[in-house]
Amino acid sequence: MLEEIAIENLGVIRAARVSLARGLTVITGETGAGKTMVLTGLGLLMGGKADPGAVRPGAKGAAVEGRWQLAARPAVVARVEDAGGTVDDDGSVVVLRTVAAEGRSRAHLGGRSVPQGVLAEIADELVTVHGQADQLRLRTPSKQREALDAFAGGPHQATLEAYRAAWAERGALQAEIDDLAARTAERAREAELLRLGLAEIERVDPQPGEDAELQTLVARLGNVEALRVGATEAHEALAGEDLGEVTSAVELLTRARRALEAAAHDDATLGGLATRVAEAGYLVSDVATELSAYVDDLQADPAALERAHARLAELTALTRTYGETVDDVLRWASDAGLRLLDLDDGGERMRGLTQRVAELDDDLARLGGEVTVGRSGAGERLAAAVTDELKGLAMGGARLEVEVAAAEPGPWGADQVTFSLVPHPGAPARPLGKGASGGELSRVMLAVEVSLATAVVEASEGDGGAAVLPTFVFDEVDAGVGGRAAVEVGRRLAQLARSTQVIVVTHLAQVAAFADAHLVVTKSAGDAGTVTGVEEVRDDDRVRELARMLSGQEDSDAARTHAVELLSTSVVGR
Repeated sequence: MLEEIAIENLGVIRAARVSLARGLTVITGETGAGKTMVLTGLGLLMGGKADPGAVRPGAKGAAVEGRWQLAARPAVVARVEDAGGTVDDDGSVVVLRTVAAEGRSRAHLGGRSVPQGVLAEIADELVTVHGQADQLRLRTPSKQREALDAFAGGPHQATLEAYRAAWAERGALQAEIDDLAARTAERAREAELLRLGLAEIERVDPQPGEDAELQTLVARLGNVEALRVGATEAHEALAGEDLGEVTSAVELLTRARRALEAAAHDDATLGGLATRVAEAGYLVSDVATELSAYVDDLQADPAALERAHARLAELTALTRTYGETVDDVLRWASDAGLRLLDLDDGGERMRGLTQRVAELDDDLARLGGEVTVGRSGAGERLAAAVTDELKGLAMGGARLEVEVAAAEPGPWGADQVTFSLVPHPGAPARPLGKGASGGELSRVMLAVEVSLATAVVEASEGDGGAAVLPTFVFDEVDAGVGGRAAVEVGRRLAQLARSTQVIVVTHLAQVAAFADAHLVVTKSAGDAGTVTGVEEVRDDDRVRELARMLSGQEDSDAARTHAVELLSTSVVGR
């Protein structure tokens, strides 16, 4: 429920603060006084588009602040907190919207700056606006279908949501099927190339690190003599016996060790050095032994060299195509195997997708049928409700027909919904907006809007009050209505307001007389230009305003008498 709204520098309104309560609140005022600016301000609080042209001339910017009561709406409270806003201890939250004259707009929710879309999200849960623009939208089949779905109630809407989810899933799967089908040839070519590559690698059968080992072997077999000479010379230098005047390294180390050991009894330091020389001697002796064995095993083997060259050529052919090393080739083969499994699984994937699409088609047929049944039943109830409303709006011979016809399946079902009006007995049914006068169309649209709103109220009462009703705003939906029909409009809105908050902008005294609270938008000229204010009128002031609305002369005795009579007879909801 909207508890309060404050407006500054918006249109002709310099500053106004209005407290609102449950029940029926009407807003009246002379033409051009600024009644629409009140609703413009409400629209800004609801996340509507900001128009810099609406800023009061000479002001730097406009501001609209509202306080929503969220005590019975935990989902909205959670959304406010998710956005970083703070809900007061009494369950209320303050919404602020500012519009700069140069065009920038800012939104604040519970003390935190938020995108205006967040305001629109919470407004969807808090308020429903019915205005002349909404009447125009109800002329289109899509909006008529949406209105019928809303009238049908929660269980029907749950079925519709299940249908929409199935439709969306089917669309996504069908797109994947189409993609798989379009890429079948491409996938086949890729799979064939992978198979050829894997077959070549399997034939060669490379082993990890084999190319490095072969390169070492080729270098050894290709340089046997140079290796033999080097190893032999090294062996002779370390442990050779026929070196002429030159002594081998082993012999020199042995002499050094013996000398140090002989002198060690005089100095322990030399004993330690003797031990280290001995260790060096053992190491040199071991190296000499290995060199001797190396020379003995080093044999020229042209055949082995040729085989190594041939094998290395095979591996080189693989590395040119699949990687720089054999290890790279083996990694490519592993990845290619996995990719080939995925490609070969394309047929299985296609079969699985096709099967799931078939299942979804069955679900859509079943759910679509349930949606059609729900719409057909709701259409009958809505037609009866609107027709009954029309009787009270001086259109007793008129009736509304709601047709639910088969249509091409889509995301909203397989139905086309059409609202048609039979203006009087014997006349043909015509789609809404065709063949009706302005006054008739306004009354029909009002009957539809009130029936839809009443359905929400009745659903809430049926749930034991579990459902929380929105605030309903009606913007001059009584245009073109007068006389007894105007009284019935006021009576119907007052009955609706017994269960929720209803705010009505009206120019009809017959409607305003039913209000629980009557707000008047007034304007006056001063040194600073035209100033508009909003104030609640009671008692004699209210009689004066109703008299003005009836005759244009607030002090007319006849008009005042009529106003008092209206107030005395308009007791619904007060």
